[in-house]
Amino acid sequence: MLKRCAWVPSNDVLYQQYHDREWGVPVYEDRLIFEFLCLEAFQAGLSWRIVLYKRENFRRAFENFDPQVVARFNETKIQELLKNAGIIRNRLKVRAAVNNAQKFLEVQREFGRFSDYIWRFTGGRPLVNHWKSTEDIPTSTELSDAISIDLKRRGFKFMGTTVVYAHMQAAGMVNDHTTDCFRHGEV
Repeated sequence: MLKRCAWVPSNDVLYQQYHDREWGVPVYEDRLIFEFLCLEAFQAGLSWRIVLYKRENFRRAFENFDPQVVARFNETKIQELLKNAGIIRNRLKVRAAVNNAQKFLEVQREFGRFSDYIWRFTGGRPLVNHWKSTEDIPTSTELSDAISIDLKRRGFKFMGTTVVYAHMQAAGMVNDHTTDCFRHGEV
């Protein structure tokens, strides 16, 4: 029996697969970074489980999170998304996803890749933490504060420090697997 982080439900296969294969694995590919940023923003104030179980619907609705496509979503497309029961239909979050795609492209133009921009905050590699329990893990840090401030300065929406830290965890910018989790040493 594999020992996982305590937040992973023992009876939820999709959650286990996400934890075992994705969470905390360093992501350097721009499209996937954009997907995680969008999903973390949609999660704000909600459970990750809700987002995880709607992820495939989100991928279809947001054209596989291609920022070039999402940046061009017009009002008709936004209204269509707001009627899509398969996703989280929060008007502000849907509009933020379109706005953030536009800002994402601006960052790409400035840095070459969004990955180059975001990973510069950690020196290009994951920060490895050594938390003994999930209670030890913060919901934000000074680094997530700094990234959040910079993203907001660039015009991004729904990128508060807690959302940014959740992104850092999901995209492997920090390794927040607890030390007793089998994934801690692997990622």
